[in-house]
Amino acid sequence: MSLEICVSRIALLALAILISPYVSAKTYDLVISGGRVIDPESGLDAERNIGVSEDKISRISKKQLKGNRVIDATGLVVAPGFIDTHTHGQTQFGSKLMLRDGVTTTLDLEVGGININDWYVKRKGKWQTNYGITVSHEYLRMVVLDGLELEEPLDAQRIGPIRAEAERNNGVPDFAVTRPSLEQLNDIVRRLDEELQQGGLGLGSTIGYMIEGVTTEEMWELQKLAAAFGRGTYSHVRFLGNNLPPSEGTLGLAEALANALALNAPFMAVHDNNQGWWENEDKLAAARQQGFNVWSEYYPYVAGSGPIGSEFLRPEVFLKEWRAEYETWMMDPATGEFYTEQTYQEKRAENPGYIVVVFLHPRKAWLRQWLMRQHAIVGSDGMPTTDVDGNDLSWNSPYEDFVGHPRTAGSHARVLRLGREEGVPLEQSIRQLSFWAALHLGEAGIESMQDRGRLQEGLIADITIFDPNAVTDNAEYTLGKNGSPSTGIPYVIVSGEVIVDNSVVQQVYPGQPIRYEPTEKSHYREIVGN
Repeated sequence: MSLEICVSRIALLALAILISPYVSAKTYDLVISGGRVIDPESGLDAERNIGVSEDKISRISKKQLKGNRVIDATGLVVAPGFIDTHTHGQTQFGSKLMLRDGVTTTLDLEVGGININDWYVKRKGKWQTNYGITVSHEYLRMVVLDGLELEEPLDAQRIGPIRAEAERNNGVPDFAVTRPSLEQLNDIVRRLDEELQQGGLGLGSTIGYMIEGVTTEEMWELQKLAAAFGRGTYSHVRFLGNNLPPSEGTLGLAEALANALALNAPFMAVHDNNQGWWENEDKLAAARQQGFNVWSEYYPYVAGSGPIGSEFLRPEVFLKEWRAEYETWMMDPATGEFYTEQTYQEKRAENPGYIVVVFLHPRKAWLRQWLMRQHAIVGSDGMPTTDVDGNDLSWNSPYEDFVGHPRTAGSHARVLRLGREEGVPLEQSIRQLSFWAALHLGEAGIESMQDRGRLQEGLIADITIFDPNAVTDNAEYTLGKNGSPSTGIPYVIVSGEVIVDNSVVQQVYPGQPIRYEPTEKSHYREIVGN
């Protein structure tokens, strides 16, 4: 071989070595470049580049990556997509609001739904966020005790009107106040069995709205059946809002938690926001230390919301327990005015299912502490998405048409803003917003959650990108601003698709079902009684 040829080949080899990283590098469908990547499971918190192929995270690297689309995330945080476990507005408009708030997965684990399989079929290929639902304790009781024919797939979007229908049926909200006979109890449990066979995420119980009607035996039998399927209970506490013995709210949690521990079954205390929450958190932490899969959620607001006819909101109970007054207690979200004793009674008689906003002022002293709670996740308790006349909003409805609690639009950005103002470590906030929900639900056997809530190679590309210095909630209690979308979250990615692009929600539908595999195996066993 001549010297000239040898030199030529060495030169070509050197050139190939120099350009090979660029010639052979994979081209990803999407690249997120230069962002501060935070993975709350592994502890990664560093500038990285992420390559996404189809619906998966293919590469996380210090090196520059090549993509068909590149998002410059310089100065932004790249986090796992936020997971909301408590979304009652399961509508296209509700998904749009949630996406602007950084949420990629919307679940209703509290009220839940009925006709579970049809509920999932209705959303397949047509939903923007990932979606899932528990089986509704309340709806099962309405069918059995109020005689309602709930044959369509229902969730909490219509909970107010359906509660009103149940009460008007015979003048009594039997679902809330009537104790079932043995035959009726067996019917409720059998129907739960049928719904769980369809893949429902567990038992969702609003027992706080049904204090008088639900016996401890009923709650035990329902939790026992859910546990037989390997599924959890996601529950109100029985004595919601009660602060004084002998019906303290903490006793309500103790009931459901004791059942879960006896059954070694998953349990989540929904919106553990009220008096004695610190005691509840201690109990949950002690159980976790022994290996039990139990946790809680909260929403970062002083005010709550619910139907005006709710039994636990009766003034003779509520005003005493919370030491509240009419002038600062219950607000009509359609007018922004507080009810007087007379206007409350008039509205209660006219429409017991009407959704109101209820201020719980002792929460002001607790709000900042909630930001640092461990294994407490953020569940917005986002309300049904309706306008001033109670009509359902569509995807194209203006944000200002939404009438209801601002938590529906702003809970997640609010946690980030409050965390910034209070010096909360960003990783802590991200754990509350995504990881702990995915962790506990994944440990409950929901396989689709085991691939979410983290940023790791091979996992689902549900990603939220936000400006840590600017992200903020904008929704207010003022009419016209109830649904003002959050800002500072320019990009949201669901299953590898950019669905919020430069703060504009795109009309694409990558959302995936979050559910258990349907089964034909029944775990129902007749309750014989004594």
